[in-house]
Amino acid sequence: MFRLWIWLVILTFFMMTAAVFADHQNEKYCFDCHYKYKIGDKKNDTYELESDLQNNDLSKRVEEQLKDKKTGLVSYILFENNKLIVDNWRKSKYRWPYPSHSVGKSMVSLVTGYATCEGYLHNNVYKRIDYPTVEGTLYENQRLIDLLHMRAGDQEYLGEYNFRSDNRFKDKGKSLSSIPIKSVMKRYFKDKPGQKPGETFNYSAVVTNVIMNYVIYKTGDDWEKLLHKIFVEDAKVAKRVWFAKSLNTHNGGNRKSGEYGRYSFYADRYDYLRIANLMLKHWKNDTCVGKYLKTMYDTRVVRDNYKFSKFEYYTKAAQTYGGQFMFDPLGIDDRPILMMSGFAGQGVVIDFDNNRIITIHATDRHYDFYSLVYLALGVDGTYTDKNSNPDGSSVLENLDPAKEIAQD
Repeated sequence: MFRLWIWLVILTFFMMTAAVFADHQNEKYCFDCHYKYKIGDKKNDTYELESDLQNNDLSKRVEEQLKDKKTGLVSYILFENNKLIVDNWRKSKYRWPYPSHSVGKSMVSLVTGYATCEGYLHNNVYKRIDYPTVEGTLYENQRLIDLLHMRAGDQEYLGEYNFRSDNRFKDKGKSLSSIPIKSVMKRYFKDKPGQKPGETFNYSAVVTNVIMNYVIYKTGDDWEKLLHKIFVEDAKVAKRVWFAKSLNTHNGGNRKSGEYGRYSFYADRYDYLRIANLMLKHWKNDTCVGKYLKTMYDTRVVRDNYKFSKFEYYTKAAQTYGGQFMFDPLGIDDRPILMMSGFAGQGVVIDFDNNRIITIHATDRHYDFYSLVYLALGVDGTYTDKNSNPDGSSVLENLDPAKEIAQD
């Protein structure tokens, strides 16, 4: 009887601990685990960001959140009409290049847009991919647009539609992002049929890595030249940025050629802003890359199987998804808002109509999302339903989650 009582006490303790930490998103930060596609030099020709720093309710709230390390907040920037309005940060376990986590998926999409506009991908996102590495797998001959929209039909094997993890095969084993794409396809997906592409939204890291490595394959010797054009010449990053390779520094040689892309991206806090500002300019100027971004928005799909909230971070706020970006934060139906989201609270938000960008980096996901994002976007504080599921909202009424996107 005494032993049973002890076990009940232990079980209760662990259940309480799980409840306390259930909302935490934290992990060890491994800066040098993998080889890299290095982009630019340690210092590059850039432009100084103009400042018009404000002492207002938002700046005070940011300062409070930074002082309270339990929030996890590391860096916050509000950039509006080409000027820094709020800009604050604190020291943390992150060195100057902050990890992006899944914000890197959006960076892969930006690279894909450039590759499409430069003619490497037939100038057409509706074309089917011609990629020998995925032959004999469910990804073979898929339309690029379906991969970009996370509707590859791979939900039987991985992804958030049926599983907890977006990067482990049926939630088991190591992250597939740490394994070269050819090995992933051969070991896990060879001769495995999928569901019909273009129908079900399934957030999956493997899809992004298929896209990235397809672009590496199609650009060939021009891959790193393309990266240089995007980030150094056009975005004008001040410091070196990079994508990680799917090659562990302890186990694999740093191969010069081949398909070793993984979406993990690293950059300085101001350079994330410069990259987002590049996207804003492309959108506003209706360039080819701007048209690519608008196509991702116009063909976006409903993130079905989710509950949405203004208060619980980008993945809970965004009702739709298109081209590795999130759109339509709950309650903002009057203008296009693009959101990038990464594990542990990383985020980039672009308000195209108001020339406004928000960048956030964190070591954990406990900062006040509503105050730092929604109120900064000019949304008032009248919304009270914390766990609303927006059936019948104006955004979702006009979007069919199983709609057919124009065929090639």
